[in-house]
Amino acid sequence: MSHPVPLVVRVAGDYACFTRPELKAERVSYPTMTPSAARGILEAIFWKPEMQWRVESIETLRPVRWFTIRRNELSAMPALRSVTAWPDRNGGYDAETDRDQRNTLALRDVAYLIRAQIELTPNATEDVAKYRDMFRRRVSKGQCFSQPFLGCREFAASFGEVQPAEQPIDWHDHLGLMFWGFDYSQSPPKSQWFSARVDQGVLTVPSSPIDAEPGGAA
Repeated sequence: MSHPVPLVVRVAGDYACFTRPELKAERVSYPTMTPSAARGILEAIFWKPEMQWRVESIETLRPVRWFTIRRNELSAMPALRSVTAWPDRNGGYDAETDRDQRNTLALRDVAYLIRAQIELTPNATEDVAKYRDMFRRRVSKGQCFSQPFLGCREFAASFGEVQPAEQPIDWHDHLGLMFWGFDYSQSPPKSQWFSARVDQGVLTVPSSPIDAEPGGAA
């Protein structure tokens, strides 16, 4: 069965951070956008309960540039049980006493092309062409349900239509394991991964993951 031409959106921003999962104490970004971040951007622009996004590829349009920042972050996350008990116990959380300074190695001056397909769930009643047209209109008008961001909410993303003169950069690299998605057939859902490679500036996302964990062999 042939698939339609992928939908394409150009996204850009001053800063981005797509955190590698094996480096948890201090954030270190992948050198390009991850599929999970791309899905978040697409869903911020357009999403319906009867559809889901499948990212096919991510093209890096500008040279990879790094920068570091140090930020105050919380040392721990309060347990849900403790939070729900606060109203009854006149409790609360004092962030001033639970802060650490942590470094972030992030990206600057980024731009990408996201190519993706809309896949409908069994309860969809409209043809996929309708949803594709709705997405194109929203991109052309700059409409979104929430502000898209590049990995971290403080790194806002602009988006728009493809600029014909832009091409992926001349870049080849092996990025190791990258998050592919969740397997919701299990409880709790299981993380799924794939071996990420960039060829001629293009990260191709496979249609199915590999059975591996972060830090393990691909």
